[in-house]
Amino acid sequence: MPQRNRAALVTGSGRNIGRSAALALVKMGCNIAVNGSSDRAACERVADEARTLGVKAEVIMGDVGDMAAATAIGVAAVKAFGGIDILVNNAAIRPMRPFLETDEKEWQRVLAVDLHAARWLAKVCLPGMIERGWGRIINFAGMNAIQGYNGRAPVSVSKHGVWGLTKALAKEFAKQGITVNIISPGPIQPDEADPDMRAHIEGMVTRVPMGRIGANDEIGAAVAFLASDGAAFMTGQMLQVNGGAET
Repeated sequence: MPQRNRAALVTGSGRNIGRSAALALVKMGCNIAVNGSSDRAACERVADEARTLGVKAEVIMGDVGDMAAATAIGVAAVKAFGGIDILVNNAAIRPMRPFLETDEKEWQRVLAVDLHAARWLAKVCLPGMIERGWGRIINFAGMNAIQGYNGRAPVSVSKHGVWGLTKALAKEFAKQGITVNIISPGPIQPDEADPDMRAHIEGMVTRVPMGRIGANDEIGAAVAFLASDGAAFMTGQMLQVNGGAET
């Protein structure tokens, strides 16, 4: 169902899943705040594409893994549109390093980007959602993160934390007309990737009963569904988009 005049903030939306999520919401009629931490040109391209579809778009650069910066991103998005109705916490980092070689700085950095950012941005966006009696928060987990990553312990910890945050906020804000759900993608083909990463992702196809790698637009479609009025009775749930892979 169209969401005309609603506004969405999608973190990490310059490329890949974030870009597809942002444009899926735009196609529903949402105004969009596009966020990235470094590649402004990529974010501007997404915003330009959104504007050609007749909505308002703002690029808000910043590092969601820094509390002050994440808060500033949320405040700027709220100011740009008079409120954020749909918050998509997509930005994440996934360093690969054995547990015993992961130092405290890297551990805390992963938790900041992959977990704490969702809390910081929710605290900024929720008051307006409560006031309007309508809101959507969509977080991201990951198939391997929920199973347990080999060599990515802080990623698994973070994504389990986001799943817990999702369930807690879903219960706390359900009566205010706000739903909070989480998407767990399977292996998804990135728009851009180095050959080793592409080979790694394509090598995961043996785990997928459908026999193929997923597309970014298929995750975007899941975001659009959770943001729609059709998902109004769905909250505190994990939507697994993984081609039938076991989790």
